[in-house]
Amino acid sequence: MTGQIPQQLEIIKRGCGELLVEEELAQKLVLDRPLRIKAGFDPTAPDLHLGHTVLLNKMRHLQDLGHHALFLIGDFTGMIGDPSGKNATRPALTREQVAENAQSYTSQVFRILNPEQTEVVFNSTWMDKLNAADLIKLAATHTVARMLERDDFGKRYESNKPIAIHEFLYPLIQGYDSVALRADIELGGTDQKFNLLVGRELQKHFGQSPQCILTMPLLEGLDGVNKMSKSSGNYIGITEAPAEIFGKLMSVSDELMWRYIELLSFEPISIIRQWQQEVRQGRNPRDIKVLFAQEVVARFHSKHDAEMALADFEARFRRGSIPDDIPEKVLHAGIEGLPIAQVLKQAGLTASTTEALRMIEQGGVKLNGEKVGDKALRLSCGETAVVQVGKRKFARITLS
Repeated sequence: MTGQIPQQLEIIKRGCGELLVEEELAQKLVLDRPLRIKAGFDPTAPDLHLGHTVLLNKMRHLQDLGHHALFLIGDFTGMIGDPSGKNATRPALTREQVAENAQSYTSQVFRILNPEQTEVVFNSTWMDKLNAADLIKLAATHTVARMLERDDFGKRYESNKPIAIHEFLYPLIQGYDSVALRADIELGGTDQKFNLLVGRELQKHFGQSPQCILTMPLLEGLDGVNKMSKSSGNYIGITEAPAEIFGKLMSVSDELMWRYIELLSFEPISIIRQWQQEVRQGRNPRDIKVLFAQEVVARFHSKHDAEMALADFEARFRRGSIPDDIPEKVLHAGIEGLPIAQVLKQAGLTASTTEALRMIEQGGVKLNGEKVGDKALRLSCGETAVVQVGKRKFARITLS
C-alpha cells in the first residue's frame, strides 16, 4: 500500500466526521493488502450532485492509497426506502425507476473513481436469493428496542407517527450488504451511523472481522443552511454546464467556501492551510474561490472548460463592475420561492415592490449578470444569485 500507516490514517481522516475504530483500521492497514471499501447509494435521484461526491472523493483518496472501492447501488433497498434523517416514511421506488437511476449513477461515478480499482455491485444480486425464512432469521438478530435507538425511529415513535415494519428491514439489509461484500471499511454520511454499526454487528454475527466505519459530514447546499439536495433546490449537479458549476461555486459565501474546499478539493492539506494564511494576511477570498471552482469544473469536464468558465464569469461579472465586496442577504421563502419584486424589496434594493416592477420594466435589474425582463420571475428556495439594481446597488441573495 502507498505510504506509512500514520500518513495513510491522516489522509483517510481528512474531513471525516468520525472514524470507528482507528486502532482496528491501523491493524487492517498493516495487512498490506487492498482493503475493501464499501459505500452504498440508493438510486432515488437520477443525477449526482456535489453533496454525493463527499463520499466519492473519500473513496478516491482511498483508491489513491491502493485500496479497492465497492460502489454499491442499492437497487433492492431503494425499493424499501430509507427514512434516515426523515420524520416520515420515504416512498419506495419501482424496480424500473431504480434501474433507470442506477444506470445514470454508473455513467457519472467514473468522473471521480478510478475504474480499474472500482467494482460496481447491486445488492439485489444477493438479496433476491434470500427467502422469507432467511429474512426472518436476519430480523431475529435485532430487537425493536435496539431499532428505536435510531434517532429518526425514536422521534417518530415518541410523537406517535407511523413506522412501517418494513422500515426496520432497511438497516438490517444495509448491514447484510457488508456481510455479502466482506467489507473492511464502510463509508456513509453522519446520518447513517446507526446503519453502519448494524453492519459491524452482523459481520460479527456471521463470523467476519467487523468493518471500520468512516462517517462523512453532510455538505450544506448553496443556502449554507440545509443539506445539499435536489428537493431543496440548493445543489450543484456534476453534469451541469461548466459555466453553471463555476458560477454557483463563486456564489458561495466566503465562510462556506472553506468547508467546500475541505470536503471537495483534492489539493493537499498544506496548500489549503497556505491559502487560509494568505487570506488572513489580506488576500481576496475570491482568488481562492476561483482556483477551487476551476478545480471542480476541470474534474467533471476538462481544464479547457474550466478556463472558458472563468473567462465567461469574468466577462459577465468583473467587467460588469460588480464589486468584490457585496452584501450578502438571506431571505426566507416558502417552497414556492419568492417573486423577483419581493426579493428586491426584502433585500433592500428597492423601497417597494412597485419600484421593483418599474425598475424591471426599465431594464434596470440584472440577475447573475443577465437583464431581467420577466416581472413574474420567481427565485427558488435554496437558490443563490447576485442581483443588481441600477448601476450601484448589488446583493448576493440566498433564499432559505
